[in-house]
Amino acid sequence: MSLRHALLGLLADRTASGYDLMKLFDTSLANVWPATQSQVYGELARLAEAGLVKVTAQGPRGRKDYALTEAGLAELRGWLTREPPGQPRRNDTLLRVFFLDQLTPAQRREFLGRQAERAAAYHAELLRLRESLDWDDPGTLTTNGLLALEYGLRMTETQEEWARWAAERISR
Repeated sequence: MSLRHALLGLLADRTASGYDLMKLFDTSLANVWPATQSQVYGELARLAEAGLVKVTAQGPRGRKDYALTEAGLAELRGWLTREPPGQPRRNDTLLRVFFLDQLTPAQRREFLGRQAERAAAYHAELLRLRESLDWDDPGTLTTNGLLALEYGLRMTETQEEWARWAAERISR
């Protein structure tokens, strides 16, 4: 996924300013594709230059509202259908697991315990997010956001379970 396509997707349902998009990012995409304010504003300028979005209104202090163009919608749909997304192959945690034999058994268990704790903490954060939002609000971001959130909940639960299993296995 790219920031470009994330912004096109957010603009598919409504016009929005860079500020509005940052708020949407923070409440919907931050857990799957974080972005900074400077990245969002820079990418909006590149999207406008490429004709994928257009400025529909300008307000005080340089505020600009952006809307998706037909070319932008075509780009978004093409990205969604061209090829399946790749699975991330780089995993810093698993790379370290390959070399755990360089540590003492106690250090290995400690490392895996920290991984379990990190997964559990992130899982709890996602649960708080799920409880804080109005999931009955109709809209594709709400529906699809709930699907993405459920994926995160299941993944963090699995990661914690695996780390605890691995720590136990090392203890034997």
